[in-house]
Amino acid sequence: MAAPCPHILALILAAGKGTRMRSAQPKVMLDLGGAPLLAHVLAAAGAVADAVRVIHGPDMPSVVALAEAAGASLACQHNQRGTGDAVRAALPLPEGTERVLVLSGDVPLLEAPALEAFLAAVPVDAVGVMTTTLADPTGFGRMLRDDAGAVVGIIEEKDATEAERALREINAGVYCFPAGPLPRWLNALTADNAQGEFYLTDLIALARADGVACLAQHEADAESLRGANTRAQLADLEATLQHRRRAALMAAGVTLRAPETVMIRGTLKAGQDCIIDAGCVFEGIVILGENVKVGAHCVIKNAELQDGAQVAPLTHIEGAVVGPEAQLGPFARLREGTVLGRGTRIGNFVETKKATLGDYSKANHLAYLGDATLGERVNVGAGTITCNYDGIGKHPTVLGNDVFVGSNSTLVAPLTVGDGAFLGAGSTITKDVDAETLAVGRGRQRSIAGWQSPKARAQQIKDED
Repeated sequence: MAAPCPHILALILAAGKGTRMRSAQPKVMLDLGGAPLLAHVLAAAGAVADAVRVIHGPDMPSVVALAEAAGASLACQHNQRGTGDAVRAALPLPEGTERVLVLSGDVPLLEAPALEAFLAAVPVDAVGVMTTTLADPTGFGRMLRDDAGAVVGIIEEKDATEAERALREINAGVYCFPAGPLPRWLNALTADNAQGEFYLTDLIALARADGVACLAQHEADAESLRGANTRAQLADLEATLQHRRRAALMAAGVTLRAPETVMIRGTLKAGQDCIIDAGCVFEGIVILGENVKVGAHCVIKNAELQDGAQVAPLTHIEGAVVGPEAQLGPFARLREGTVLGRGTRIGNFVETKKATLGDYSKANHLAYLGDATLGERVNVGAGTITCNYDGIGKHPTVLGNDVFVGSNSTLVAPLTVGDGAFLGAGSTITKDVDAETLAVGRGRQRSIAGWQSPKARAQQIKDED
């Protein structure tokens, strides 16, 4: 990441309610790729500017909280009367500011390298506008140029003539201004237009009147400049973002069996020769080592899977660390606090929570391990559960190395089982077990001769009647 440009303040316009989204949330807080729209813009702005200020509307606590968490300062636009009014709400500028970069909080795909190129192309004492060309420019302001190609203004679509609406070069809503004259220009704005708003675009004419150069920087990647005013447009942004993320993974040596079905809602870092099958969802921060294989329709959130781990289909992993060469699933569920050692095996319909398994331990099917610590080479038979909750608090189960737990066992915590102990199948274990001993906790089997089932007894009574 390049160092921030000196003395640049980034202003992010985030006061719009986004009524067409039909949401109780501010538009900029709607999710894109696992984070609010505003979070993407904050990340890009923070990478290129010395300071960031978010202009929000009244009663937007979620926007305020996100901005503060990112280290941004705040300004409230109490009455939404256009983009010029929004930037004016950010005054006064911090002392020492030389340039002001203006971004939109609902344009999340514009990344730091493009912003760096934009700032580098515009002299410090000039006004810069980022533009692009669209086959269908409907809804955007059009760039106005003179016969020599110089920028002379920007006309909003509602105020444009038919000839101006035919122009295809559009204003992308990204600007940089010299900080010195900016407050004066902002205070000179009027609302004499079709919408009765203070347009930031009118600063072009004011700057030219002061003899300040106005330059347009064309951005070839028009997709990165798209915003979202409707749920359909938000879905289009999601598709573009997911395509970018998948492409980056494949370029790094990851195989995606069906790329269009893989969803990355956060950050996914994957080593070489990983294979990800169809329908997988990654959320939060996920790290895959090398040669990790993830089967179809898995959901993995805030987890690390180390080299050679293999995940069978329909497995859910959250908040877990999976050791090298571990084998998981199918239909397994690893919950928060699970830590698996090398070569461990968690099979079908096994659930773990705050469980640590040492190297080569295994629970192959139909088990629950909660608040449990297992040593190395432990075998947990089918149907085994740890009874960790007594209705008030959670209690630990500790199994030493080489413990064998027979099928259908119930381990009532708090409980400690020593190294090499053997727990007989069908046992309910309520007391600690010493090392190298056999523990059996079950009722003695009896066979009762002459017993009749209820059905047989009913038939006998009927026959006697």
